[in-house]
Amino acid sequence: MSEKNRDGKRTARERLAVEREKQKAAERRRRTLIVAASVVCVLGLATVVGVLAANHGKDSGSSKAGPVVAPSGATGKDSLAIQVGKDSAKPTLTVWEDFRCPACQAFETAYRPTLHELTDSGQLKVQYHLVTLIDGNLGGTGSKRAANAAACAQDAGKFRDFHDVLYENQPKETDDAYASNAKLIELAGKVSGLDTPAFKKCVNSGAHDSWVMKSAAAFQAGGFTGTPTVLFDGKNIYADQTMTPAKLKQLVQAANKG
Repeated sequence: MSEKNRDGKRTARERLAVEREKQKAAERRRRTLIVAASVVCVLGLATVVGVLAANHGKDSGSSKAGPVVAPSGATGKDSLAIQVGKDSAKPTLTVWEDFRCPACQAFETAYRPTLHELTDSGQLKVQYHLVTLIDGNLGGTGSKRAANAAACAQDAGKFRDFHDVLYENQPKETDDAYASNAKLIELAGKVSGLDTPAFKKCVNSGAHDSWVMKSAAAFQAGGFTGTPTVLFDGKNIYADQTMTPAKLKQLVQAANKG
């Protein structure tokens, strides 16, 4: 073999090695992002539980809160879940999330393409539970207002699209921008067919506020330690630091074969 050919092969191997290191580094950064964000959404939970309970008690006893009105098609225990995907899908992914939570945004950013693929193909159903952890932690009402608006989007058959828009435009955790109904209605304009008089009325009236607070109380009663909490057929996979979108896809495919 000529010296030139040896040099060419060596260079190709070196390029491949560099590319592999880049991929490993990117994966490490992704994991670090999710883990770091997760810590933010867990901090203060122990001290917030009492606040959540107090807020829930005020809402449930308030004349303004009104009766619990679940959004159209809500499912699960006490109709507290909004499902994306077909009922016929064997495995279920349960996600407890807060639209103000940066860890939830990190999870959505990393896993959204895979979740869309699996739900669209009928291989998986995802049941979303909306909670208000950050409102209790940092104050404000953005978690609650955004959750109500998402429930209103569910009434219009636009939950998934609006859900994605909320995470794509999530303000900083300390910025309670989602407390503004006007802001939420503005974001609804990014979803085709959602910005309607019925949606605006639902958002401005807080039609699903009591339902949101009931979901928040269920989160507390469940003993969960932070958002997002992601359960695959009941098992907490978000706590598994080896989990990736590709691994989740393998779990789903295996469950469908079984």
